[in-house]
Amino acid sequence: MLSKKVEDILNVQVDKEGYSSHLYLSMAVWAETEGLGGIADWFYAQAEEERMHMMKLVRYINERDGKAKIIAIEEPPVEFGSVREMFDKVLEHEKFVTASINDIVQACIDENDHTTNNWIQWFVTEQIEEEAAVKALIDKLKLVGEHNMYMFDRDIMGMRGGGAASAE
Repeated sequence: MLSKKVEDILNVQVDKEGYSSHLYLSMAVWAETEGLGGIADWFYAQAEEERMHMMKLVRYINERDGKAKIIAIEEPPVEFGSVREMFDKVLEHEKFVTASINDIVQACIDENDHTTNNWIQWFVTEQIEEEAAVKALIDKLKLVGEHNMYMFDRDIMGMRGGGAASAE
């Protein structure tokens, strides 16, 4: 059974994962309407992965005799300026999510909840991989520059397995 503190912080994470899914969906739409189909596909896949993370949290909360809460998700931005600016925003967002996961770990320690602490370690590992994958993409963007998007757009899905974990 979850303590109220752990249940509440997990529900906050449900909202953050839902927002992440919406943010990446918005980025996919932006990329697709800018003629960047490969980048759009990458973001569509990321949006689905974040939704799966949200569902994983919902199911866990309910399985542990808590009650998951689904609240209205904040509207994400719809304009991103450039591909580089967009991926810089992704890295910033993933670091925000990592900090949030670390807060959950601390709450589990504070509440002596070894079960949830063990379970949340999957997300800890996932965040390490997510940040590494986005950093690698930003490094590639630095190499190709803003005006050579053709190869980056063409090859981005092949780079997806180079750091991002598959969703469970």
